[in-house]
Amino acid sequence: MTAPQSDRLLGIVVAGHGSRDPDSVREFEALVELIRARAPNEVVSHGYLEFSSPTIAEAVAANVAAGARRIALVPGVLLAARHAKNDMPAEVLALARDYPDVEFHFGAPMSPHPLLLQVAQRRIVAAEASSPETVRRADTCLVLVGRGTLDPDANGEVAKLARMLEEGMGFGAAYVCYSGTANPLVADGLRAAARLGFKRMLVLPYFLFDGVLVKRIYAAADDLREREPGIEVLKADYLGAHEGVADVLIERAREAVAGRADMNCSLCKYRVQIVGFEEQVGEPQRAHHLAVRGLLEQERAAAEAAPSAPAFTPYEPHPIEAESFRIIAAGRDWSGFPASHLTVLQRLVHTSGDFGAVDDMYFSAGAIESGIRAILRCKRVITDVTMVQTGLKRQLLEQLGVDTWCGVHDNETHLMAQAHGITRSAAGVRRGWEKFGNDVVLAIGDAPTAIAEAARLIREHGWRPQLVIGLPVGFVGTRETKDELRRCLQVPRITNSGTRGGSPWAASVVNGLMIDALNQLAELAQDARDARA
Repeated sequence: MTAPQSDRLLGIVVAGHGSRDPDSVREFEALVELIRARAPNEVVSHGYLEFSSPTIAEAVAANVAAGARRIALVPGVLLAARHAKNDMPAEVLALARDYPDVEFHFGAPMSPHPLLLQVAQRRIVAAEASSPETVRRADTCLVLVGRGTLDPDANGEVAKLARMLEEGMGFGAAYVCYSGTANPLVADGLRAAARLGFKRMLVLPYFLFDGVLVKRIYAAADDLREREPGIEVLKADYLGAHEGVADVLIERAREAVAGRADMNCSLCKYRVQIVGFEEQVGEPQRAHHLAVRGLLEQERAAAEAAPSAPAFTPYEPHPIEAESFRIIAAGRDWSGFPASHLTVLQRLVHTSGDFGAVDDMYFSAGAIESGIRAILRCKRVITDVTMVQTGLKRQLLEQLGVDTWCGVHDNETHLMAQAHGITRSAAGVRRGWEKFGNDVVLAIGDAPTAIAEAARLIREHGWRPQLVIGLPVGFVGTRETKDELRRCLQVPRITNSGTRGGSPWAASVVNGLMIDALNQLAELAQDARDARA
């Protein structure tokens, strides 16, 4: 029996990232129109993860309303990074629950694909033709600029593409840099490429559309041209709304329905242990874009309506927790302590069950203020052991967008500890210094050797964490390393004297900082609301 037409009808939802730049949105929608023209037998709609409207859910609703009961959601992104691996699959799972009678398929990201190489080739040839000079490709350095992600697999695809263009088109060299997140950044990459000695540099943004980042890439190329008049600097177009790009998306949709949507799982940091990213194996697929879904439309609506509610609300403790802190506040005289220290100090009493725990505490000048600024700006906490990490309040981490990292159980930490004859906690701190640099809060609650290593890196290698919290418990080296931390005048620090402490203490300090940070944001948001009113 022949299936009804609605069952055979394929819906394609092109899922874009979204942008605050109207040029980017216009070009994305022009690409969607190209897809409609080249796939006239499918229902084609589009939606965005962030900022722009319609949302992906609205795009699916349009597909369903048009009669589609098989829908292929295709990532309108070049590379398989967080959006394609976490955010969009999370959308598909939620939509499958909302539409139990619809058959959903998820497509692979666009790159790598031979058609995209061909579009890049066209952009390169057009850029060369814009110059009155004739320069051999052997005397030209191709600078390929990728978006940059936290996923080494995605960044590696950009490097792979650069190599294929270099060899396929005969460039003297290819240099890869990124617009953000990954290194080298654009300006640094252009400067490094300029030192290679080529007559011409051709800058190709490996981006789908125009936008803020592409404009910055072109501005950096213009700056280099002014600084290096002896080098011809050409700017190639990004991929844009090209028929080849449209055909890739159509192919990805049809592959998804046929069950051939191949992902590069062999190097996916969520599936296998990749060097330096071992802790992310099996990480849940959580969408991080929800707060900015359809944001521009929300902002426009809010501007036309009454002042909106604050984006942040003060920390609300559980009733039992609130009663505990009422008892703690009344349980001793707190007037001798600075008001800025009270949240942290009272949480330490709550954790230890001991009003005397706070008498041994040491805060360097401005430590609380530095910690709050670091929580809000740097958004990363490094811990010496997982007990500190797990003691941090998940709700606060998510509200503030703070990431945590602990490398004590990573394979590289074991190798480093063995090779250098140090403890795993010390090796984890050293890896944190290497991976993240200065923009961190370091919270140590277990290992005196971790404090000793942090102090060494601060003294001898110029490490400058935004705040060091050192509160290990024990009798071997504990007093001595805490005293050593107190003498590290180069960094803000919170510690105590004696043998008391532990992972719950270090976690409580960070939790107190996050509570103060959230309350400050809520107060600022309320002030802004009052001013608008």
